[in-house]
Amino acid sequence: MRSRRSVLAVPGSNPRFLEKAQTLPVDEVFLDLEDAVAPLAKEEARKNIVTALREGDWSGKTRVVRVNDLTTQWTYRDVIEVVEGAGEFLDCLILPKVQDPTEVVWLDTLLTQIEKTMGYEVGRIGIEAQIENARGLVNADAIAGSSKRLETLVFGPADFMASINMRTLVVGEQPPGYVEGDAYHYILMRLLMAARMHDLQVIDGPYLQIKDVEGFRRAARRSAALGFDGKWVLHPAQVDAANEVFSPSQDDYDHAELILEAYEYYTSVEKRGAAMLGDEMIDEASRKMALVVAAKGRAAGLRRTKSFTP
Repeated sequence: MRSRRSVLAVPGSNPRFLEKAQTLPVDEVFLDLEDAVAPLAKEEARKNIVTALREGDWSGKTRVVRVNDLTTQWTYRDVIEVVEGAGEFLDCLILPKVQDPTEVVWLDTLLTQIEKTMGYEVGRIGIEAQIENARGLVNADAIAGSSKRLETLVFGPADFMASINMRTLVVGEQPPGYVEGDAYHYILMRLLMAARMHDLQVIDGPYLQIKDVEGFRRAARRSAALGFDGKWVLHPAQVDAANEVFSPSQDDYDHAELILEAYEYYTSVEKRGAAMLGDEMIDEASRKMALVVAAKGRAAGLRRTKSFTP
């Protein structure tokens, strides 16, 4: 499991931002060739990204490039130039506006051809599929199962809101008139179910009001509560909030590790199928829930402060 609590978007056309991104405490950085780059700047942005991947210090970060979507004339050159130029320094590609599983298959096939040509390990470079319209959401199950390279599904809220005619211009906030519940709940749960059915991670998209950190935190808590693994960040001010919201608390992490240790002891030493940890009964279902929290805590760099005593 890669930690993807905070996923920073960086325009490939801005060398200063590419340099700054290397210093921020984010789990993943994606260097963008799509929406953040003007059409006339895309060719230069590819060169900037290859240079940044090859020469930059991305220690501790998952290195990703978002290519253009398959309705454009740029996608195949994006993939070829970036992967041939810096494939050994690349972890994943994001394919935006995915509507159909055949689009992921296309990218998988092209990556395989480049890897074989360049002598790279075949299959090492992963894919993140960004779902940004109604057709993509309806096909989410098929998309999630379309390639062994697939690591995450990503929600793209702005294009999605436009595609369904949602009546708001504030990305990530509830549309005016929607007074009860959460207008995004079905979308988020639909992506979550498709991702988990195929053992993928699932990432929430950006919150565009970059100076409203509390608004970002509120939106992040919503998807984190459902089980999302992280959220895109557009500004350094959002980074700490994302890392905090998508990490277990120290108490929850300690509790999860205690459950795992206690369950292992009681099932192997005392040969019980269920036992008590303090006032709490634990069993196999408890172990499964604890595994999730413990894995996220370890990925976030948390360290235990409590130990189990039989």
